[in-house]
Amino acid sequence: MARIRDKWRTWRAHRGEQPPLAEALLDCFPGVVILTDAHGVILRVNPGFEEHSGHPAETLVGRRITCLDVDPLYGDISHALAYCVARRRSWRGVLLCRRADGRLVHQDGVFQPLDAGQGQPLRLLVTLHDITELRQRALHDHALLERLQGTLSRLPGVVFQLRQDPRGGLDFLSLSEGLHSLAGLSSRSVIDRAEALLERVQAEDRAALTASLAQSAVSLEPWRLEFRLETTDDVRWLEGRASPSRRRDGTTLWDGLLIDITPRKQEEQCTQRLVSTDMLTGVLNRRAFFDYGEAVRAHAARQGRTVPLAMLDIDHFKRLNDTHGHAAGDLALQTFAMTCRDCLRPYDLFARIGGEEFAVMLVDTSPEEAWGVLDRLRAAVESVELEVADSLLRITVSLGLAVLPPEGSLDLALSQADQALYRAKHEGRNRLAGSPGYPRIGEEARR
Repeated sequence: MARIRDKWRTWRAHRGEQPPLAEALLDCFPGVVILTDAHGVILRVNPGFEEHSGHPAETLVGRRITCLDVDPLYGDISHALAYCVARRRSWRGVLLCRRADGRLVHQDGVFQPLDAGQGQPLRLLVTLHDITELRQRALHDHALLERLQGTLSRLPGVVFQLRQDPRGGLDFLSLSEGLHSLAGLSSRSVIDRAEALLERVQAEDRAALTASLAQSAVSLEPWRLEFRLETTDDVRWLEGRASPSRRRDGTTLWDGLLIDITPRKQEEQCTQRLVSTDMLTGVLNRRAFFDYGEAVRAHAARQGRTVPLAMLDIDHFKRLNDTHGHAAGDLALQTFAMTCRDCLRPYDLFARIGGEEFAVMLVDTSPEEAWGVLDRLRAAVESVELEVADSLLRITVSLGLAVLPPEGSLDLALSQADQALYRAKHEGRNRLAGSPGYPRIGEEARR
């Protein structure tokens, strides 16, 4: 306690030697401090006035503060002074001032009315702080940002930043202007509501999008996905690529790019059709039949179902070719393929696997139903008439039917169907024969 009392006495003794707080603040303020009357006449300035304004103090005291403005009559200082006096409220803003050497500087200015006592004249306290360098930096940064935004808007895609919160919710933090031409959406609408974009992802691709983002969020491996987006006019293929990062609060950020790859996908699909299509008839070729057939078999196996399949052969095709020429043979093949395709559903597999031989896989069809479907196909082919030269030709088809069991072999099932086809030809052609043990309703169809 004695030590504290001694320190108190020492402070009291030296207090009179220290300048008042207001004086200390004026001395240390890093800018201009001016006291004016209600007309803006300068009454007093701080010691650093000349250093920060370039004007000697003695040359300005008694003059109006507007002399510091680039436009002494109608400049920003005149407006600030009038506002502060009329409303008795402080004013703050950026002022363009002229130094004594003629150099223009931007000042952050504050005009503060001082509370005067009864009958005392109004005084204003004005502070000016030079922000020229800060403003130049801001203008430079703004110009860089505008150039960057211009570059982003011209990119053939959308630059984005996507965030996932710890609960799995998604929202976009930024999207470049290319989103409008890509999806017909404004960046602001998607930033406000991410579902505005995400709900346009086709349903079968939405699950893959969610799963791939979840995997990337866990592994922090780059994200990449091709998916379809529904627009107001059509469906577009997009490729998304992004690099993830984790924040301390548990959120995940992806910085990435969306690119329209619709032309590329169309070319790929066109190439795939060329590779998988028989050029003469337009149906699947042998290679595509086995590729798609394995997929059908695997899908049916997961459900524990069998798949009916058949081998088809145009009767007496060699005789038709030899008698009427290859042009007639080609016409017969094309007409036969079109007739069969019309009798089948779009998702049934129908292929030309060689010469006049064709194969069918009936998807989601029971063996009993398959018998009726293929017999109607046989009858449709029998009713076709081909106009060759001045004569009408008819063609018929023989069919061999077998069943591909859930865990069976496609090659083996086709071999069984081929054996049944041989039996149908041996028994008179233009008929449907089943492999041994094939379930059917009624007798085999005969001519």
